[in-house]
Amino acid sequence: MSYSKTTYSFNIRVRYADTDQMGYVYYGKYAEYFEVARVEALRSVGLSYKKVEENGLMLPVYEYNVKYIAPVFYDDNLEIRSTIELLSDSRIAFEHEVYVDDKVKTKARVVLVGIDPVKKRPINIPSEIKDLLNI
Repeated sequence: MSYSKTTYSFNIRVRYADTDQMGYVYYGKYAEYFEVARVEALRSVGLSYKKVEENGLMLPVYEYNVKYIAPVFYDDNLEIRSTIELLSDSRIAFEHEVYVDDKVKTKARVVLVGIDPVKKRPINIPSEIKDLLNI
């Protein structure tokens, strides 16, 4: 399937609770930031994650790769840019980049896979969802 790649932008300010003893954002918080950015990217094209799940599709993380280029700190305003890099029958891959003052700090690739919530088996992502993501 051919589609045009659209980048979605989401901002979040680093809270004190997100940092470790060194004052850096704790590495595990990035997964949370990327999840919020993905949910907001989907919402921006009219997809509520809740409705997707209510209609029989779960999208758990299948792959998570991250590269920490430079630390981010308490009270930094993060811009997370998310791009759908792959849209296949059963997978959606997001490329995420974290910026502070237009400088890239972190890059990640997160792959979601379509799962039947009852059978707990991979399924194809419905065409209606893929059509909304094919912007």
